[in-house]
Amino acid sequence: MASRALAANRELLWGGLREQVLGLVVSDHSPCTVPMKAPDTGDFGLAWGGISSLQLGLPLTWTQARRRGIGLAQVAAWMSAAPARLAGLTAKGRIAAGYDADFCVLAPEESFVVDPGRLSHRHPETTPYAGRTLHGVVRLTMLRGQAAGPGRPRGRLLIRGQEAQ
Repeated sequence: MASRALAANRELLWGGLREQVLGLVVSDHSPCTVPMKAPDTGDFGLAWGGISSLQLGLPLTWTQARRRGIGLAQVAAWMSAAPARLAGLTAKGRIAAGYDADFCVLAPEESFVVDPGRLSHRHPETTPYAGRTLHGVVRLTMLRGQAAGPGRPRGRLLIRGQEAQ
């Protein structure tokens, strides 16, 4: 019964995206150790919220979107342009003159099996996606025109309206 309710809720969320009731897809990346999840108690209220999923966000969303006939351009809008607009980051969210050159090179039809040992998360052992096959292999990530990724962090604090500084 619970899994049917979860599936129904999931489809309502996808419907909300399709109907533009929901306008974006974002992640609450919240890595923690297994003990912080309090698995021995079975008490959801005691478990640390969030999961280590940042590295998998695009493939997870793309895998489900393509199953539903939703195109990659729409996924990119939900995961890039819309969050940038919401955050007031005027140089983000598009590939165009005057914008930061933030993008990834994605092989959308390639798939991979999630292996916690290959994740770059702080606590990869907590991923609920271990063993799951996902579509969309990220080949390269560019941040402000420079390659970024594990071992090459390039992030900085962005303040609404001041990201170009």
